[in-house]
Amino acid sequence: MFGIGGSELIFIIFVVLMLFGSDKIPEFARSLGKGMAQIKNATNEIKSEIQKGTKDTGLDMNSLTGGITDEIKKAKEEINKSVNPLSNITSDIEKPIQQAKEDIENMTGPIKRQL
Repeated sequence: MFGIGGSELIFIIFVVLMLFGSDKIPEFARSLGKGMAQIKNATNEIKSEIQKGTKDTGLDMNSLTGGITDEIKKAKEEINKSVNPLSNITSDIEKPIQQAKEDIENMTGPIKRQL
C-alpha cells in the first residue's frame, strides 16, 4: 500500500495518536473522509462539464481519444515484438493446433453420438 510496510504503518499510527490524542482521531478521520468525498464530487462535475461542452460543440470525446489509444496499442505491440520475437511464433503455432482440435472434434462428434 503506497510502498509503506507494516512497521512503518504502525509507527505512523503511533505518531498520529501522540499528536492528536485518541479522542480527536475519529473527528479527524471524518473530516478527511468528507474532504475526499468533496474532491471526488468536484472531479466528477468537471468531467461531466467537459463532456457536455464537447457534445454542445459537436466533438466526440471517443473519436478524439480513440486515435491516441490506437497509437499507444500499436506502439506496445511493436515494443513487444522487438523485445520478445518468439511471441509471434507461439501465436502462429497455436492457430493450426486449435484448427486440428476442432477438426478432430467434428470428426469424432458423430462417433460419440452413436455410442
